[in-house]
Order: sequence, then structure tokens, then C-alpha cells
Amino acid sequence: MPAAVLTLTANLLAETTFTLAAAPALGRTQRAAASSFQVGGKGLNVAKMLARLGTPVIALAAAGGPAGDHCRAWAATRTWKIDLLPTATPTRAGLVVRGPDPAAAPETTFLGPDAPLCAEAFATLAARVEAAAPDTVLALCGSVPGWTSPAAAPLRAALAARARVGRLVVDTYGPPLPDLAALPAELIKINADEFAALAGASPAAADRAAALQAFADRSAARVWIVSDGPRAVHLARPGHPVLTLVPPAVREVSATGSGDVLLAALLHAHLALGRDWPDALAYALPLAAANAAHPDVAEFNLPGMELAPANGTPTLTP
Repeated sequence: MPAAVLTLTANLLAETTFTLAAAPALGRTQRAAASSFQVGGKGLNVAKMLARLGTPVIALAAAGGPAGDHCRAWAATRTWKIDLLPTATPTRAGLVVRGPDPAAAPETTFLGPDAPLCAEAFATLAARVEAAAPDTVLALCGSVPGWTSPAAAPLRAALAARARVGRLVVDTYGPPLPDLAALPAELIKINADEFAALAGASPAAADRAAALQAFADRSAARVWIVSDGPRAVHLARPGHPVLTLVPPAVREVSATGSGDVLLAALLHAHLALGRDWPDALAYALPLAAANAAHPDVAEFNLPGMELAPANGTPTLTP
């Protein structure tokens, strides 16, 4: 059995989706034709995709307030494991608005303000990270409001300790990223904008591979992957030339969560299928592209894909 994955989400989202019968018009009352509720957050998206692929996973987060109660009720109906710890901080709300044709009116997402977890929740998350088995892969996914606060100190220490045993995967941005980039993480997967912010420059796409190579060569992290939406993805390892791959072209419906699907497929290929990171990236890119061609996160048609050929990568089938 592959090593288990524990995803950590410190900025949960109670998300409602409104689907409109016509393209939305600013300044007018909009009436939804349908609505749905889901719990968002990068770690939950990663866990959902890992569970669909068959890799053991637990999604760990904290939820509070009435929105948090709604999240718990939703989580109780899932077939994959979600552990929502208590927090005094109310869970933020979000709204996704979709028209009938994504080509004419792309979906729009509204996110409530970020709010740091309470000190007790940070301490409990840290304790769960420390208690995880040594071979468990800890994947920190998304932002961590309050990262530099004294309340978050236990979590910062727990993540640093996990990195030292080589079982930390990072997909974050903002204040946590430079701190975690200095640790010997097993994998750091970020997007082009996040890499530019970390590197202190905004290299053009043509120069990004060279900039990433220089950055990876002086980094303690073992593997770096920098994505750029539907454009080229770069993989860098200290002492190796940068690998550049291009995702399959698809008709994009919603890019939301495609980076999370990419990370989940990377971990599945590496842990469950025994692929090295370059082969894992080749495996993962078609899955991330398939997600972008679907309106919901990690709900595209898996039976319509070849997931684990003996020698090769998944390919989209009609």
C-alpha cells in the first residue's frame, strides 16, 4: 500500500455556486436557475482527487461558526475522509457565479476575507502533524492566514520538523512560501506568479526555466514544479537540467482546482505507481487539463481516461 497522504488546509471555504440561466449583467438583480454547496480549499481538492485515484488520504482542516457547521454536514456525506477540527474563527464564505456558456461568460468567484485560525486550532493542527506516522506525506495546501503570528508558531515548528524527515510537500503562497522554501521539502509545487514573488523577479516565460534552475540549485527542497495554467510546466531538481512539459490543449470550462488536481496526480503517480518525479509530471498533466475542461473540481470522467498504463501517461479519450 502506498504511503498515506495528509493534506492540511488552514483557510477553509464554505462555497455556494449559483448557475444563471443567462449571462450575468452588472447592476441588475440576478436570479439563479440552480445552486449547490461545497467545501473548498486546496487541501480538500487534493484529497478528493487522491481518493478518486485510490491513494489513501485524509483532509485535515478546521471549521468554525455557522458556516463551519454547514461544512461539517457536507463533509459527513463524502466517501473520502475529511477531519474538520474546531476553531473559534468563523469559516470564510465564498460564492461562484456561472452563466450557461463559459465561453461567453466565464465563471466568477467571490471569496470572503481571510481570517487566521484561533491559537487552539493552530496548536491542534500542529499536534496532528506531529502525531502523523513518519512515512505519511504531509501536504500543506493553500494560504495560511496568520502564518507569522505567535499563535501559528506550533504549526511552523511542526512543518519544519516534518520537512527534516523528508515527508513535506508544499503548495502555498504568501508569507509561508519563503519560510517553507528554505526547508528540505520533498516537493514544492507553485504557479508562475508565486515563483516570481518568491524569486523577487518576474522572468518571462522563455527565461523561467533558467531562473528556476538557478533557484533550485541553491534550494534545500528536493524538487520544484512551477505551473503556468495551460502553458509550459517546469520541473527542477538540484544538479539536473530543468524538464519542460506542455499540458494537452483542452477547451477550458473552469480552471479552478486544476493545480490541485495536478498535485494530487503527481503524488498518486509517485507514491502509488512508483514513478520518478519527471514521469509523475507527465502522468499528471493530462488529468489537470481534463479538470480544466470540466465545471467542477476533480469530477471529470475518470473512466474516459487511461489512468495507469504500464509505460506511458494518461491520455484523454473521446
